Amino acid sequence: MNYGISKVVNLSYEEAIDKVTEELRKEGFGVLTTIDVKETLKKKLGVDFDKYIILGACNPPFAYKALQAEYDLGLLLPCNVVVYERDGKVFVSAFDPMTMTQIIDNPALKEIAQEVRKKLEKVIQNV
Repeated sequence: MNYGISKVVNLSYEEAIDKVTEELRKEGFGVLTTIDVKETLKKKLGVDFDKYIILGACNPPFAYKALQAEYDLGLLLPCNVVVYERDGKVFVSAFDPMTMTQIIDNPALKEIAQEVRKKLEKVIQNV
């Protein structure tokens, strides 16, 4: 199952994080959480991992609308966006909110997910 919107970018890892954060802001998203996976795995497990960051992005109007339609949807929020470096390439990916409509049987969410998907596609496209 394809559950993300992804692309390889011609930016450094750090530049990609800055650019995706900027593009998210343009589409009404704020970054609520930042998880540095490389740092966390090194600290907690003593293992080396590629540069990898998870940005927990939220668009408050859409989150509010979605939570009104499906109260437990918070289990799937915020929208995660990842930036990682692997084999010398930098990747940017966003969770495809349409995936939620495959596991939650609520027609009201489909329209919201489609709107959010369009915004996240635009973010990824513009990075």
